[in-house]
Amino acid sequence: MTTNTHSTAALAAAPSIRKVDLEQLDRSLRRPRTLVSFCLSVLCGILALLAALPLLSVLLMLIWRGGARLSLALFTDLPPAAGMQGGGIGNAIIGTLLVVLLAALISIPLGVLGGVYLAEINPEGPGAAVVRFCAKLLTGLPSILAGVFAYTTVVLLTGRFSPLAGGVALALIMLPIIMLTAEEAIRSVGAEMSEAAIGMGATQTQVVWHILLPTAAPGILTGVLLALARGAGETAPLLFTMTFSDYWLTRHLMEPTASLAVLIFNFSKSPFEAQKEFAWAASLVLVFIVLVLTLGGQALSRQATKMSGL
Repeated sequence: MTTNTHSTAALAAAPSIRKVDLEQLDRSLRRPRTLVSFCLSVLCGILALLAALPLLSVLLMLIWRGGARLSLALFTDLPPAAGMQGGGIGNAIIGTLLVVLLAALISIPLGVLGGVYLAEINPEGPGAAVVRFCAKLLTGLPSILAGVFAYTTVVLLTGRFSPLAGGVALALIMLPIIMLTAEEAIRSVGAEMSEAAIGMGATQTQVVWHILLPTAAPGILTGVLLALARGAGETAPLLFTMTFSDYWLTRHLMEPTASLAVLIFNFSKSPFEAQKEFAWAASLVLVFIVLVLTLGGQALSRQATKMSGL
């Protein structure tokens, strides 16, 4: 009887309690603290829009100046000679994709293996601390130094400017991004999954290959896409390693090759208006490639966060 009486009284008082809470909430919206919070939120929104204005202005300018040159010939023809009309940037697009692919073939395996070492094999050892410190140090390495390194280790040894040398330079820039992202993605996998697999008799190699890497794949792929976006937009390393070419890559990987970044650098300094227009068009194409890779990385990052929350 006592319990039923208390329950009935609580149910009867519930509507009045809700009414009081709503009245207090309504009054709190008029308090100085709430007003200050609202004003600061509006200020943060305005500042965020102001911070986005440079990016939006660059995109609009590229669409306006470079969009006029968009055509099928832009992607299939060779760059025009000085003072000539027509042509395209087809060889520069292929050269950019090729050098980024070579850099990915070098940096992705090393970066993922390094992330596995830092997160699973020896996470607290002195060797891991040294590798982690070097990786973080490389993230702040000026890109031109990566170009100088590839020039001295590949160009001078082979005697040729080549996409291979450019791939080595870009791989040096991409490697720490992939390694540190892979480490965080593997660490985000719950320890109970690894412990359960070990309890069932799996070896450490099997745990890494069949449990950790598949589960952490969205996070690792996010780092890979962000690293590819960083590498695709670099210019200084390619000036030291690939230079430029007005022709298609025909024979092998050991010859000077065009790239979008170097084409923009060269044509933007030209006194001829036609080549400047191609520089704008190449800038638009390059920004589009980087934007697609970056948005893809962000989408995968959100997906990985949702999966880890589950």
